[in-house]
Amino acid sequence: MAAESKTVIYAALVGNAVIAATKFAAAFITGSSAMLAEGIHSVVDTGNQILMLLGLRRAQRPADERFPFGHGKEVYFWSFVVALSIFAVGAGVSLYEGIHHILHPGRLGDPTINYIVLAIAIVAESAAWYFAFQGFRAAKGDMGYFQAVREGKDPTLFVVLFEDSAALLGLVVALAGIAVAQATGNPLYDAVATVIIGLILGGVALWLGIETKGLLIGEAAHADTRRKLRDMAVAYPEVAGVNELVALHMGPEHIIVTVSLDFRDELSAAQVEDTVSRLTQAIKTDTPAVKRVFIEAESQERHGQRA
Repeated sequence: MAAESKTVIYAALVGNAVIAATKFAAAFITGSSAMLAEGIHSVVDTGNQILMLLGLRRAQRPADERFPFGHGKEVYFWSFVVALSIFAVGAGVSLYEGIHHILHPGRLGDPTINYIVLAIAIVAESAAWYFAFQGFRAAKGDMGYFQAVREGKDPTLFVVLFEDSAALLGLVVALAGIAVAQATGNPLYDAVATVIIGLILGGVALWLGIETKGLLIGEAAHADTRRKLRDMAVAYPEVAGVNELVALHMGPEHIIVTVSLDFRDELSAAQVEDTVSRLTQAIKTDTPAVKRVFIEAESQERHGQRA
């Protein structure tokens, strides 16, 4: 999954870096605020991809005394930073530029270069979006698209998809604003397009912030995964029942499992230890994302009292 995430991010990084330079050149030549907003958007996206690559790299560091469960949540932290940067820089600057040009409209130059740049940008962004969509579709499995976003544990995939979707929509808005401004001779439409781009970025940033916040705080593994682990435990004849099972994501491919089991009363301590060892190994073999397993031996009655 990490290799797939990196491929998606690198594709978006190369596309955004090239597009940003052309957008700024077009904005400087024509004076279009919509093109300036799009240039800022591409710069923010380029920086965001660098941050996500940083998160993926730092997440691979091994566990140590200070971080005994590893650094997997670095991915979630940097994804949340990306959401903040889209909101603060991308949406904020675009809204400022749009409102400023509404209050103080300027003259638009020849928009021909804008159309050329936008056409190139749409092609490049479409290619980046295709890579992101393919990666997201492969990762979601049998889940629906909305469900995959809500329950996805690798934010790098849907963050890039959201960014590229917002970029394509922003390009269409910028193209419409510039075209209407040229047709009417009124630069107000170009400024309004800039505001709309800012609102699009703000909406995307808010949604990303909500999704990555849950991962950063700590989300449980998928219900199917928890159900499978519970079924594995009760399949052992030595286990009378599962009192509680908690599976927590410490990273996209790093799950910690805590299980409270009620063992049969006639078992010896050695038999309980053997069952715990065999169950732990079976869980890790069946679900490689599970890195640590903690099993408590506790009667159902005592667990209910403690709970």
